Amino acid sequence: MDIVIIGSGNVASVLGRKFKAAGHNILQVVGRNASAASKLAYEWDTESSNYLIMVNKHADIYIIAVSDDAIADVTKEMRLPGKVVAHTAASVPKEALQHVTKHYGVFYPLQSLRKEMTILPDIPVFIDGSDDIAKNKLKILAQSIAKENVIQAGDDTRMKLHVAAVIVSNFPNYLYALAEEYCKKEGLDFKQLLPLIEETASRIKDISPKQAQTGPAIRQDKETLQKHIELLKDHPQLKNIYLLLTESIQQNK
Repeated sequence: MDIVIIGSGNVASVLGRKFKAAGHNILQVVGRNASAASKLAYEWDTESSNYLIMVNKHADIYIIAVSDDAIADVTKEMRLPGKVVAHTAASVPKEALQHVTKHYGVFYPLQSLRKEMTILPDIPVFIDGSDDIAKNKLKILAQSIAKENVIQAGDDTRMKLHVAAVIVSNFPNYLYALAEEYCKKEGLDFKQLLPLIEETASRIKDISPKQAQTGPAIRQDKETLQKHIELLKDHPQLKNIYLLLTESIQQNK
């Protein structure tokens, strides 16, 4: 397929690489950051523009890969009648594009993506469309980069998935940041925890996270819990989170 990518950030960069690897032709990269768009265009041997009025009108699919809150602004003057146009946001309804074309939809990759990625990750893709034309084209495109891991999902389902994604990705990373800060203050090497982090993440590929839960909270080890709380007296933010999560684990064991 011939594709125009609107956006030049993390999602645009990785999706573009996956589209190229799957044999698609990227006709154009359009981004308000002229330097970033030009860099991607050079990588993909195509053209770039930082003016939406200059969007190439001859693509099969237009993928709008910008931040959620930028979609309305980017598309307010965009008109691509007869074309299939999709955004990549989980929390924005597909109807945000209904003024652009009658064949609109969503192409949502459920993965944390960074433009520096050179090894392309497996990405489950959730799609939706306003009609069969949009649904079928987006499905074909998604299957070319995600094979069997393509799922039809409406606005409500995508929003629920996004909540779950924040809980399993953003929240644990915040805990890693707090643990790293704790280690620095206590003269410990945070990197010594990396094998444990990797093992815990790997374990839930085979068993339920609830089955994989370990630690003093699930064991009701009051003596160890009290020692931990005492050690955290000079780390009030971490102490509060420790108490909150301990209580939650004990209540839901």
